[in-house]
Amino acid sequence: MNWKPFIRENGLHLSWVVALVATLGSLYFSEILQYAPCKLCWYQRILMYPLAIILGIAAVRKDKRIYLYVLPLSVWGAGISLYHYLMQKTELFQEGAKACGLVPCDVDYIDWFGFVTIPFLALTAFVLISVVMVLLWAAGRGEAGKNARSEG
Repeated sequence: MNWKPFIRENGLHLSWVVALVATLGSLYFSEILQYAPCKLCWYQRILMYPLAIILGIAAVRKDKRIYLYVLPLSVWGAGISLYHYLMQKTELFQEGAKACGLVPCDVDYIDWFGFVTIPFLALTAFVLISVVMVLLWAAGRGEAGKNARSEG
């Protein structure tokens, strides 16, 4: 199966669904279950919430070059999520968790299967969005070259 047509047709919608589920999930944890977000959770939200809007608009408009705007947000978000996850799961980074604010950053509200925490869920979402955006960029590179050759 050639992946490029699939990504060109579905990549924006897939990444929008991931961002939307992540946004709604974080709101569920904080507003329904009343889990107070720590400072790093807020930074992750600041990077994820706009992605749900930007990717939704890009999916409607079929803007294949949205990766220019999405990748910086998703890569930064993945970095913060990874740091946050390491803070929760390793002793190496736990020293800074206490200085995180009113809610320490090493609090595990959920711990499914011994490794799935809220920062892990955010990391997964940011990585999925980043991978789809890189694939969308790669699929567009081949298409741009093909269009240039057909015009020339």
